[in-house]
Amino acid sequence: MHNAAIDHGKAFDWGKTSKSYAKYRDIYPEEFYERVYAAGIGLPGQEILDLGTGTGVLPRHMARYGAHFTGVDLSENQIAEARRLTAKAGLSVDYRACPAEEIDFPDGSFDAVTACQCFCYFDRARLLPRLAGLLKPGGRLCILTMNWLPEEDPLAKASEELVLRYNPDWTGAGYLRETVFPPEWGREWFETERAEAFDLQVPFTRESWNGRMRACRGIEASLPPEQVAAFEKEHRALLEKTAPEQFSVLHQATMLVLKKK
Repeated sequence: MHNAAIDHGKAFDWGKTSKSYAKYRDIYPEEFYERVYAAGIGLPGQEILDLGTGTGVLPRHMARYGAHFTGVDLSENQIAEARRLTAKAGLSVDYRACPAEEIDFPDGSFDAVTACQCFCYFDRARLLPRLAGLLKPGGRLCILTMNWLPEEDPLAKASEELVLRYNPDWTGAGYLRETVFPPEWGREWFETERAEAFDLQVPFTRESWNGRMRACRGIEASLPPEQVAAFEKEHRALLEKTAPEQFSVLHQATMLVLKKK
């Protein structure tokens, strides 16, 4: 994938990190899912489309509430891992490998559309009118993120700095706490129903934080295997010197819920 606004146009491929992604990026705390459900997303009987589903993290955790999920992702490898983990959990989720902008479900198919940690990758001009068509009257688009706060968490900052040494083009560093405002874009089709941000302490071990950083866009999705291995070795050494065996990393989550007009 190439995007001029991301990593200065440097190519990345989430399929290269699917195994690590499946093992180390299923990290959202229970409160995260509870807030999504409280916003009316995932209610029993709802049909929900999850964009950029990756390894199916959101559908796999929210299927228990009673909604039926369909997950789509550009990467065949990500979808393969999503299917494997979903089958292992004994859940029923449908998956398709396709770009979000090219989804071809009939109009009015879904009560809600979710996009977790992925909306920045999409072509909004193409996607938003398509989503408005796919949603039922009054349907919702729920855009979610969860990012560590490097200016408030020293371990996150040190880990970012190491990523940047290996990949100076990575633009995923330096996230600052933000206030979520109703967006200017999409007003032709949607109105803002909810916009909020909240802090989460996410637990890790040295191994799982190392894996989480390896599975970020700046490392395994972008670099050749020998550089990935070198990063992993150096990051492990950093953690052995600076982190206890178990710790938590401060994150800020955001939730934007847009209602179809």
